[in-house]
Amino acid sequence: MQLSINFRDVVSAKRRIEQHIKKTPIMTSSRLNHWLGHEILFKMECLQHVGAFKARGAMNAIQSYLESQEPPKKIITVSSGNHAQAIAWACDRLRIPADVYMDKAASSVKKNATRSYGATVIECETRLEAQERVAEAAETSDILMIPPYNHRDVIAGQGTCMLEVFDEINQPIDAVFAPCGGGGLISGCYVATKALSPETKVMGAEPVQANDAAQSIRLGRIVHLKDTPNTIADGVKTLSVGDLTFPQIQQLDGFYEVPEDDICYWTQWLQHLLKVHVEPTSAMSMSGVLVYLKAQSTPQRVMVVITGGNIASETMLKIWQDDHLAEVPRLSE
Repeated sequence: MQLSINFRDVVSAKRRIEQHIKKTPIMTSSRLNHWLGHEILFKMECLQHVGAFKARGAMNAIQSYLESQEPPKKIITVSSGNHAQAIAWACDRLRIPADVYMDKAASSVKKNATRSYGATVIECETRLEAQERVAEAAETSDILMIPPYNHRDVIAGQGTCMLEVFDEINQPIDAVFAPCGGGGLISGCYVATKALSPETKVMGAEPVQANDAAQSIRLGRIVHLKDTPNTIADGVKTLSVGDLTFPQIQQLDGFYEVPEDDICYWTQWLQHLLKVHVEPTSAMSMSGVLVYLKAQSTPQRVMVVITGGNIASETMLKIWQDDHLAEVPRLSE
């Protein structure tokens, strides 16, 4: 097992990738702030290359490898979507062939985008089959396997988004919220945030219907789901967290399990208020923000990482089949 990451890893990652990735903007909504009585800031990683924060980790992992090794014959990975696109994009940029193993239930828009960057998509019946096949392929010499989250350089790359946040925001941030699938982003955010602002709380969120991380926290050991979870938040359909990410997840200041209706509610509202495409996985964290704010007695400044903006048409139809905009977000019932 690799050693867990530290803040120096995140700083090194920033140096490696800053010429390749976008410094994404921070946005806010005056209407939402007025309704909630607190300041909510959004780190817009949905405007990153490939439409997701995953570009940071993928590029850092490859660049770190190339610092000491010759380019591999091929790079492979397994992913439900955004990491797939990120690997495909980075490999296209660096002229390295890529194969991506995806389960057939993965988002069609993410599959097509992965192909558009030049990668070969290998569809499998289930996520478990995809993981087994990529592990078998990784045994071939001259092939580099880069997992979507359980990798030191991937985690460090994801954490660079918080370096940008604290470089831009010169006022105290009370809490940082991010979704948790395999835990790469939330782990990177935790390491970077606690190094730069130890008093800032770091919170995670995941769907009730894909709550392997919450179960793992409660039991003190990694819980593995048996099959791909049935949630509209397709970015967090992982079967378990990783042995590298779990130690950070266990140290989080809070963790929230979000019902499907809440995920749809906040996806509608953030798209409406921010005027950008926001994935259900990104919007999910706002349910945790609301619970957190209800327990506060003083005005808070909260940072929410909007992780991606890639939404398939069939997912969009599910999100908007009920009108949630008739109910304005409020802390009081």
